[in-house]
Amino acid sequence: MSDSFAFAEPEVVVPGAVGTPGRRTFFLQARQSGRAVSLKLEKQQVAALCEYLGGILADLPPVGDSELVEPCAAVEPDTLEWIVGRLAVAYEEADDQIVVVAEEFVEIDPESDLDLDDPAALADAGYDLATARFRLTRAQVAAFIAVGNDLVRAGRARCRLCGRPIDPEGHVCPRLN
Repeated sequence: MSDSFAFAEPEVVVPGAVGTPGRRTFFLQARQSGRAVSLKLEKQQVAALCEYLGGILADLPPVGDSELVEPCAAVEPDTLEWIVGRLAVAYEEADDQIVVVAEEFVEIDPESDLDLDDPAALADAGYDLATARFRLTRAQVAAFIAVGNDLVRAGRARCRLCGRPIDPEGHVCPRLN
């Protein structure tokens, strides 16, 4: 069983990546009161989360200049606590906070008839999923999006013929066969 985390007032919540393009490991990092937690993500999860958060911000009043948060880079983690499976996002209007909840990924036997959307059934089967909850201001979300979009765009160059990523070792384009 992995640890769960709750960051009610994080100083920083930021996506990060280590490694070279094509071989990067993406993560979500939160820091609060001297404690840092890093969770492994996929590049597509970072991109989708940034896009979704951007949609939420577009529906809300803009952040004032006095509230802006300077985007910062993640610190390379010593360890990744666990792999993120699902992500959920909610807006708490009363507090003007955006809540991101990450749920641990667990591998379940494909032959199993477990309902992955039923936490009680998963717990009864011995799968106690860890969660991480992050409460963010709109300014923190804007900074998160800026860093995340930069990370996603910093990937491998795309082949102009087929659109597939070009590896550092080269690229065999299927369009040239």
